Amino acid sequence: MNLEQEGGIRVAHLSDLHYSNGNLVEADRCFDHAVTKVISEGVDVAIISGDLTDHKQDAHSTALLRLMGAIRRLAEHCPVLILQGTFLHDYPGMLAIYRFAGGKFPVETVDRIGQVALVGSQWRCFSAGDPLDDVRLLVSCIPTVNKADLVSSVGAEHVSDAMGDVLAGLMQGLFAQQNLAARAAGVPTVFVGHGTVSGSMTEHGVPMAGKDHEFSLGGLYAAQACATMLGHLHRHQSWQRVTAGFVQRVAYPGSIGRFHYGEEGKKGFLLWTVAPSTCDFVFHETPAREMVDLLFEGAPDMTWISAQAASCVGKFVRVRYAIDAELAATVDKQAIELALTRAAEVRIEPNLLTSQRQRCSGISTLPTLAEKVEKWCDSTGNDPSLVVPRVRLLHSGNAKSIATDLIKEIFHEAQSLSHDHHDGACNVVDALAGSDSRVASASGRAPTH
Repeated sequence: MNLEQEGGIRVAHLSDLHYSNGNLVEADRCFDHAVTKVISEGVDVAIISGDLTDHKQDAHSTALLRLMGAIRRLAEHCPVLILQGTFLHDYPGMLAIYRFAGGKFPVETVDRIGQVALVGSQWRCFSAGDPLDDVRLLVSCIPTVNKADLVSSVGAEHVSDAMGDVLAGLMQGLFAQQNLAARAAGVPTVFVGHGTVSGSMTEHGVPMAGKDHEFSLGGLYAAQACATMLGHLHRHQSWQRVTAGFVQRVAYPGSIGRFHYGEEGKKGFLLWTVAPSTCDFVFHETPAREMVDLLFEGAPDMTWISAQAASCVGKFVRVRYAIDAELAATVDKQAIELALTRAAEVRIEPNLLTSQRQRCSGISTLPTLAEKVEKWCDSTGNDPSLVVPRVRLLHSGNAKSIATDLIKEIFHEAQSLSHDHHDGACNVVDALAGSDSRVASASGRAPTH
């Protein structure tokens, strides 16, 4: 028996669209591909878990108009639910305009904590005690929460831990009972949130660390929702738990496209099938652009770049190199761009290394070079006994005598090394001879020669 036969509902889960004039080509191509796939798959509901735009967009901007058109095309097929993302991206108040995108089915926007239910093809606010008779899907929502409300009481350094505790208690106390009742009534349950799960990975392959942890897996599971659909991180990742036959899955679809260099993995969205006691999803890839990093420790190797040019055709290429600031002018950036002329974009990012100079007060007043070198050794932590005598030789001796003394010193050092090697070899021979004597004594026989 498959999930549809068990009363399952098909949900398209998309996130982090990041529409802007700068991202328009990438975002629109990938989201349009996703909408076309969602429609062809015949899903019942579409959920977008935040960050639809990349920073505040003017209402008349091309990016926002294209986004509204794509949402309208999606709403012509099924009901759409949109969650508030981070305030930097989904500017406060902007979410309301998506309700006016048009389409056959409603577009519901959620910018506060609560639950909504899909009744028939309409979204309804849901509260404890409301009947579940006609509910097709119960969705618990936690959008981006303003941490500033907690700073005054717990302090900035503890606000993320406090927010996690508050949200965990909220999910268990507010959502759990309704979700348990919905499961008992045969209604699929979904939790939608925008934030960071403790232990998750960034799109650059780095474990999340610092003050950005808002959800714990234990807190998410405690909400008793079957499917947890998250936004905010641009990397697709998932977790699951099975308890007494109840399957719970947590997943980020990742961003719809590739918006930054260094982002690992495929880009796409999820098609979920959610039943009352189990759920599953399939990841669908979008035609995200390919980005390539060419990294150099020192000046870029033009021969190697030219050899790689064929593999960079149509891709977005970033050339990064570290070089001394004094040598920066020796790098021909135009030659790099010319070699990669068939790439979709070439971005050159030099890291200029500045020389660290240490002041040595009083060194200029010393009368002799040897004293100045000794002062320099003291300031830089070098052993003056290895350098200062040689400097004094330059001042007092002639070139021939200095060269003769150096040759004698090198020859003497070579003889010492040869003597040490000979003594070591003799010690090995003596040890072997002693070993033979002990063997002969033990056997009662003399060694033969």
